[in-house]
Amino acid sequence: MLYYLHELSASLDLFRSVTLRAAGAMATALLIVIVLGPRFIRYLRSRRIHENVTKPDSSGLHELSRGKRGTPTMGGLLILAGLTGSTLLWAMPTNGYVWLTLAVVLALGALGFHDDIVKLTHPESQGLSIRQKLLWQTAIAGAAALALYFSAEPQWRDVLTVPFLAPQVFTLSLGALFILFAALVIVSSANAVNLTDGMDGLATGCSLIVTLTYAALAYLAGHVHFAAYLQIPFIPGSEELVVVCGAAIGALLGFLWFNAHPAQVFMGDTGSLPLGGLIAMVALVIKQELLLVLVGGIFVMEALSVLLQVSSFKLRRKRIFRIAPLHHHFQFAGWAEPKIVTRFWIVQVFLALAAVCMLKIR
Repeated sequence: MLYYLHELSASLDLFRSVTLRAAGAMATALLIVIVLGPRFIRYLRSRRIHENVTKPDSSGLHELSRGKRGTPTMGGLLILAGLTGSTLLWAMPTNGYVWLTLAVVLALGALGFHDDIVKLTHPESQGLSIRQKLLWQTAIAGAAALALYFSAEPQWRDVLTVPFLAPQVFTLSLGALFILFAALVIVSSANAVNLTDGMDGLATGCSLIVTLTYAALAYLAGHVHFAAYLQIPFIPGSEELVVVCGAAIGALLGFLWFNAHPAQVFMGDTGSLPLGGLIAMVALVIKQELLLVLVGGIFVMEALSVLLQVSSFKLRRKRIFRIAPLHHHFQFAGWAEPKIVTRFWIVQVFLALAAVCMLKIR
């Protein structure tokens, strides 16, 4: 790992710099994905690993998705390769937050990979059942929450901070219930990103914006002076997550090169689940879990649209939206896919900026 280069020579001490290593991780991950992308996509096509665009529950959506037939899926493996390889190269190997976050990413990636394989081998099943997915997601999230609870700073171990209120003014101490809360955040985030992954570049672009925002927040939370000035929790070691986020940003940028409309490859559950897990882990470490509702507003709206649609239909036998998730509602309203994706990106940027700008409002 390049971090150890500072021990070889005083002139190489710059490798201790988080910002330099984050930039290096971003560039490395981008290069990995760009170089491997064309060959990997050709391999997926040769093995007929294609997205199943059949929508038995919606003939209208099936017609709108016909143009995507034959597009390779499981491109999330590219994201994982860039993220993991770059993190191992540039991150501090002694930082526990890095290893814990990477473990969650890889575990959820493995679950998503298995789900995608089931979809390919048994198209009629639509992948793992909801119960199976939630069971495995809960197991992964629960293990991560336990590890985070016992490895976190004692001062912040079970504390829940409220956005726009200084920790000195108001915090919630959840005790052991924080483990359940943390697991819920991870599962919810993973599924919210997964639900957003329904259009070319939509989940990729939104994940890129949210990850960039949390990279900035992790940098601030890991520096005592910045944290004190902004009145946010100071979490020693959390700045190293900037390197992990940098690797994720580079991997997402590289993947967007192939995933932009018209997409050459889809990420599948192999990519969407670990991206949601990564965002949740960074938010939990730096104690900005509730702020995720604003920073990841698009993901929240997509998930809420599904919950509201299902609840309304079961209780009233009426639908609120033309179809859920929300991006398909606008598609049924006649909006072109690139317009929906671009406008969702714009809203996501606005929400992220609003969250960052309001940090000092206490």
